[in-house]
Amino acid sequence: MSYTALYRKFRPQEFEDVKGQEHIVTTLKNQIKAERIGHAYLFCGTRGTGKTTIAKIFARAVNCEHPVDGSPCGECPTCKSIAAGTSMNVIEIDAASNNGVENIRQIREEVTYSPTEGKYKVYIIDEVHMLSIGAFNALLKTLEEPPSYVIFILATTEFHKIPITILSRCQRYDFRRISVDTISQRLQELMKRESVTIEEKAVRYLAKAADGSMRDALSLLDQCIAFYLGQDLTYDRVLEVLGAVDAEVFSRLLRFVLQENVAGIIRLLEEMVMEGRELGQFVNDFTWYLRNLLLLKGCDEMEDVLDISSENLSLLKEEAEMTRMDALIRYIRVFSELSNQVKYSSQKRILIEVALIKLCKPEMETNADSVNDRLAKLERRMEEGIPAAVQAAEHPAEEENDVRGPRLAKAVSQEVQQIVRSWNSILQDMPGMIKVYLKQARLSLGGDNRLMIVLDDPVAFELLGREDHKKEIEKIISDRIDREVEVSVQLNSSRRPFEETYVDLEQLIHMEIEIEE
Repeated sequence: MSYTALYRKFRPQEFEDVKGQEHIVTTLKNQIKAERIGHAYLFCGTRGTGKTTIAKIFARAVNCEHPVDGSPCGECPTCKSIAAGTSMNVIEIDAASNNGVENIRQIREEVTYSPTEGKYKVYIIDEVHMLSIGAFNALLKTLEEPPSYVIFILATTEFHKIPITILSRCQRYDFRRISVDTISQRLQELMKRESVTIEEKAVRYLAKAADGSMRDALSLLDQCIAFYLGQDLTYDRVLEVLGAVDAEVFSRLLRFVLQENVAGIIRLLEEMVMEGRELGQFVNDFTWYLRNLLLLKGCDEMEDVLDISSENLSLLKEEAEMTRMDALIRYIRVFSELSNQVKYSSQKRILIEVALIKLCKPEMETNADSVNDRLAKLERRMEEGIPAAVQAAEHPAEEENDVRGPRLAKAVSQEVQQIVRSWNSILQDMPGMIKVYLKQARLSLGGDNRLMIVLDDPVAFELLGREDHKKEIEKIISDRIDREVEVSVQLNSSRRPFEETYVDLEQLIHMEIEIEE
């Protein structure tokens, strides 16, 4: 006998087995008991919330020979034939593949014939929003005045695509996303019946990952059981199967961001990539982590709302004290924008690295929240040390000397002069990204016989400032001028014009350095 997926094996057969849609179940049962059955229903809601399941139960209930409190008995021949899919009275149509006018005309011809058994012919049209305009128009008249023995149940995940003329002819029922608690209880109940041992923490994570869909939760659970067949399902094993990341990793990542530790962030991301973590899932989960942090910081009564363990809650409280509200809002904005980009990108890792560097370097953006973040960082640095303005006040003579910018050195070594004059040709020898970022650089003096490369772009600074890249630049320059020269890489973090802060070798050597695009 072939294996049956969990979501099919445990599909509810009675109204009482349906979880999370009590408002719809109660209404339909009352209609059946009072014999106030409508002729057209529209079931709206996200995937896996029970639209087709309830439609099938309803089809059996209206035809059941011995209904019990509005639910099908499941024992009569009619119930059994409908459940087995052999009844001619229940017709399921997939509108995604049968969306033409001819398909609807066929339905119009069929409804003229009364049912051979039972009371009603029930047409269940799934993903009805996929019908063409012509098909919708062909359905209108039949939907408005069908024979007394015909019921239409239209199911859709995108009701806004359905014409208003169709909507006005149906009773509309909105299916809610199923709560994490409801999904967790259902999964634990089914795992007892399947004799599978699973940690409660793992169940909660699966329920949360399902995003309100019972079918998705059962599919994910099926995947985990298959991977660890015959073994207990722990939280760590579920994370491994789904390619997800533990909350402790998010905590480490956030602390690296707060410390502006770009190297630590890149190393942590490298670890996740090597462990095979799914990067799209990582982006979504980290956005939720930031959201939980924002809620906890924004209100003292949010602890019961957040669906996290007690140990993770203590970590979250500690981090809430370390972060600012406006910074968290900026982090969430950056990662929300990233989640849309990552879906369709073949370079997910690069996009994530850039986004994480943005979190550390608000100067990379010009948004209002980025400016606030930069001001807050500046205030923090001023609190930790003596402000620049105070230093200037204590040394007025130095300030007076520096009014017109940095003083030019009296002499520049022959090596540095040769580098400046040969800079265009040196650039041509540079590899890949080093060459791209060096084209943005300005040249200055970093001391005796030392060339300083000044950059405005923090990303370029992070790349060129790496020790291996500096060594590579020094080697290419040495090969060109046949002399050893030390290179230093500097970020112009003051955001002031280059000429006001650094010695401009272009002015000093009286030549124009043209950087080719």
